[in-house]
Amino acid sequence: MGMDMQRLMKQAQKMQQQAKEVQRSLAKETVEGSAGGGAVRVVATGSQEIRSVHIDPEAVSGADSEMLEDLVLAAVNDALTKSKALAQEALARVTGQLQMPPLG
Repeated sequence: MGMDMQRLMKQAQKMQQQAKEVQRSLAKETVEGSAGGGAVRVVATGSQEIRSVHIDPEAVSGADSEMLEDLVLAAVNDALTKSKALAQEALARVTGQLQMPPLG
């Protein structure tokens, strides 16, 4: 039984390391979303971090586009932060229900 537990622990450590590698990789990758035929563009990392927002000045017809960009960026990041917190809470509920065999 002890050997099975050691093997299980090694597998868990390997999976944890793989998950960390995936997270590091996702943080380096970017994607671009667009709307309005490219009038609004958002660049985000694979780890859901918004890197930039661009709004074509013609799309806001005379409004201060830089201020609008900052507001959109702040709102998107706020939403992403709340989304990540929600996901962490849900994960905690799931992992809290797992029944691990007694150690020893």
